[in-house]
Amino acid sequence: MMMYFYIKSIPYMKSKLTFLFLTVLLIGCNNKNSLSFEPLSVQTEACENCTSVQIDIPKATGKTKLSTTINSALEGEIIALLNFDEESNAKNLEEAKDAFLNDHEVLSNKFLEESIPWEASVEGSIFFENDELITIKLASYIFTGGAHGYGTNRFLNFDKLKGIELYQENLFNNIKDFTLFAESQFRRQENIPANNSINSTGFMFENELFYLPSNIGYTENGLLLFYEPYEIASFADGPITLTIPYKEANPFLKYPKKP
Repeated sequence: MMMYFYIKSIPYMKSKLTFLFLTVLLIGCNNKNSLSFEPLSVQTEACENCTSVQIDIPKATGKTKLSTTINSALEGEIIALLNFDEESNAKNLEEAKDAFLNDHEVLSNKFLEESIPWEASVEGSIFFENDELITIKLASYIFTGGAHGYGTNRFLNFDKLKGIELYQENLFNNIKDFTLFAESQFRRQENIPANNSINSTGFMFENELFYLPSNIGYTENGLLLFYEPYEIASFADGPITLTIPYKEANPFLKYPKKP
């Protein structure tokens, strides 16, 4: 039996993040894939015109391998997101928050006239789940000065039975075959003629060769390929996405979605 409680994502720029209680309970043989979550929030104190950090994610409870894997992966991703100077030694979310604040203070002291509050928001949610796999989405917005901030999504996939994180190469039976197939789907979606360069309509694939995005996640409707801003197009174009229905993607997947 499965029970689901979902969180609703609210855009950070329009409203305060509302983080609702989230629990997932799975009962399987020997409870090897038993999994539950509780909300975890790390934030700075409210202060007008101050640098702010707001982190709201699901924290896996229990002492299973899967829980440890999920929590470590989420923590690592967020620490990297908040790492401004690439020299942070933060070991947890609290230290990452403090390092972000400290980086702002150091830079502000050097350029007093140009000092402006920074902003960091990360919200996590369970994006997809079945008996074998769970995908967690991290929606983030980081502003550290300049003309605009940077918002994006990260998708982390986990094998629930083995208790491991799944990287891109773990998702496919043959990643080269899938890449060729994905290119055909991308060209069809973006109206790029088969005989023309992949960049002929304005994309910016390196060396004019199609490649998969660093972000791939499972959804209810199909496998999502998520190209972040700057990855294959200009920032103004925003993220470029391609969703391949499971009917077409399943033959390539090590974790096909069952009907």
